[in-house]
Amino acid sequence: MSTDYPVVILCGGLGTRMGSKTDVKPKPMVKIGNRPILWHIMKTYAAYGHDDFVLTLGYKSEIIKDYFLSYGSYRNSVEVNTRTGKSETLSDRDTEDWNVKLVNTGVHTLKGGRIKRIEEYIDSDRFMLTYGDGVADVDIDALIDFHESHDCPGTITGVNPPSRFGELKLEGDEVQSFSEKPQTSKGIINGGFMVFEDEIFDYLTDDEDCDFEVGPLEQFARDGKLKMYRHDGMWECIDNQRDLDHMNELWSEGDSFWEVWE
Repeated sequence: MSTDYPVVILCGGLGTRMGSKTDVKPKPMVKIGNRPILWHIMKTYAAYGHDDFVLTLGYKSEIIKDYFLSYGSYRNSVEVNTRTGKSETLSDRDTEDWNVKLVNTGVHTLKGGRIKRIEEYIDSDRFMLTYGDGVADVDIDALIDFHESHDCPGTITGVNPPSRFGELKLEGDEVQSFSEKPQTSKGIINGGFMVFEDEIFDYLTDDEDCDFEVGPLEQFARDGKLKMYRHDGMWECIDNQRDLDHMNELWSEGDSFWEVWE
C-alpha cells in the first residue's frame, strides 16, 4: 500500500445542473443510496489507505460541516438530554476513522482559488486532488506508482467519458443492440483523481476568479509538468438528475463499480 497522502476534494460549487436537489444542499451531499456522493469518493480513497481529507467548502458549507460534526451520531444510536445538550452513544457501530479538514474557501471562488486557499493545510510535498461529483474504480496505488515513475510534478487521470445517451447498433433500421450510457472510446478527458507535488501552488492565486483547468493547468502542461495516467476502467460524473438516477439504479442493483472497498 502506498504512503498516505492528503486528499483534497473540491466541494464548493453551486451544482446548478442538478436542479432542485442543490437548492437545499451542495452537490457532493446529494445521495447515492443513503450516503452522499462525497462519502462514496472518500471511501474509495480510504480503501487504499488515504484517510486524511481536506474539503474545499463554499456553497452551503454548513450542510457538509453538520454532516461530519454529527457523523458518529448519524451512524449510531444516541441518547440526548434536551436541557443540557449532553449526549451519549448507545451503540458502537464500526465508524470510519477519517481526519477531515473542512475549510471555507468562499462561495463564489473558482477552483484554482479554492486549491490555493487550502495550501496551508497540506502538510506534505505531495497531495491528491479530485472533484466532488465523480466516482470510478481507479486503482489509487497504481495511480501513485505511475506518478512516482516520471519526473513531472503533476498527474491527471484520463478516462473515457460515458455517452450521454443510449447507444444503438443498427443493421438498416433494425436495432441489433442497445447499450445504456456505454463508455466511449472517443475523447479522453480529465476524470479527476489527480496527484500533484506542491509546485502546483506556484501556478495559483487565492483570488476568487483564479480558475484551475482554464489557465493554471494549461500553463502547467505547456511547461512540461503534467502526465496522464490512463484509466481504462469505469468512471462517471454525476452532473444532472439523469446521471444521479442512473447511479442510484446501479447502487440498488448491486452494480456499483466504484465500490472498491468491498
